[in-house]
Amino acid sequence: MITRKGQATREHIVEAAATLIGQHGVAGTSADDIRRTAGVSGSQLMHYFGGKQALVRAVIVRQSESEASVGHPMLGVLDSFEALQTWADAAVEDLAHGSSHGACTLAMLAGSTSPGDEQTREELRSAFARVQSPLLDGLRAMRERGDLRPEADVDELSMALLTALQGGALLGQTMQSTAPMRASMNAALRYVESFAA
Repeated sequence: MITRKGQATREHIVEAAATLIGQHGVAGTSADDIRRTAGVSGSQLMHYFGGKQALVRAVIVRQSESEASVGHPMLGVLDSFEALQTWADAAVEDLAHGSSHGACTLAMLAGSTSPGDEQTREELRSAFARVQSPLLDGLRAMRERGDLRPEADVDELSMALLTALQGGALLGQTMQSTAPMRASMNAALRYVESFAA
């Protein structure tokens, strides 16, 4: 069992890794870089993670928890058109305040994962599912309440919103602009609204 101090050390290492990966990518970040930035020994890094790929997977989990709430846990349930618009606006705002400049995002992590690293790819699939889950739950509630027509495919609609978020983040980081995120989110929201009852 990990102690409270050990948990704090582990989280500090993950934070350092996320910062470096955001700045240099997975391939451009070595275990030694992470160790030096976190101020820990090589044995501590091995103790908590066993290797760089396990640490990358921990960064993926951390990022999925952040992106599931878009950094704004006060947003609440995404079960109305207004709530979805607020969620989209928060995502754009999050990108505008630093995420476009060297932030570690799921989209960036997915783009830098080796095709042969099935364990990391599986962690990414789970991470994207965690981000999609509140969208799916909210859309289901909207359909059950009659805000969306019965034929609305909430799986597809939640995937469109997830894709808008991830694609907008990746292109926004590359272009250092919120315009791609705003455009992708607006298009996805209009698609959802096309199924309004």
